[in-house]
Amino acid sequence: MLRDLYRAVVQIGDPAFRRPLLLGALLALGGGLALAWLVGWGVDVLAGGQGWFAHAAAAAGGVLTLFAVFWLFVPILLAIASLFTEGVAAAVEARWYPGLPAASGAHVAAQAWSGLVLAAKMAGLTLILLPLSLLLPMVGAIALYGVAAIGLGEGLFLAVAQRRMPVAESEALRRRRRTEIWSMGGVLALLGFVAPLNLLVPVLGTAAMVHLFHRQPA
Repeated sequence: MLRDLYRAVVQIGDPAFRRPLLLGALLALGGGLALAWLVGWGVDVLAGGQGWFAHAAAAAGGVLTLFAVFWLFVPILLAIASLFTEGVAAAVEARWYPGLPAASGAHVAAQAWSGLVLAAKMAGLTLILLPLSLLLPMVGAIALYGVAAIGLGEGLFLAVAQRRMPVAESEALRRRRRTEIWSMGGVLALLGFVAPLNLLVPVLGTAAMVHLFHRQPA
């Protein structure tokens, strides 16, 4: 797994990576700022309401805003990555696996849509778990990290795999290599919480998953 990440980092300077890196970083930055505004607005609305959550929101204020943005940023990264899967994966394969035939799996639009749907599910589940983090911070944080690691890992892997195989085969492969995929997702989720490295996660994560996909499991 570390070798997969290392190869992804080594290729950062590849000319084929420049456009997706720049656009991905700009989209991630814009998405993060928009998310911060939206969550801040939501906290203000909750703080003006009634009930325990309103009181908690009023008391926590900016801390709650930062906490929500912290966790909800990972689904944004996954959604952005889904837009660049083809270009990044093709560049990785051209450099490291030049003998491969042309990719002929699911359509690019279908892959992007699948990534966006998974990102929306992750965001929904994260929103459901956020109140748990207020009541039981440690339990909630572990649950949210698990959602981020599994969602990011499986989302990126399936997007990469479906370039070269039908959906059913990619799902079967995901189940067989679940441990590797979740481990990679866990590392990428951690990077997703570290600014400004989080801006690189969509491209680095996709590139690393291409290597994981082509590497024979241990």
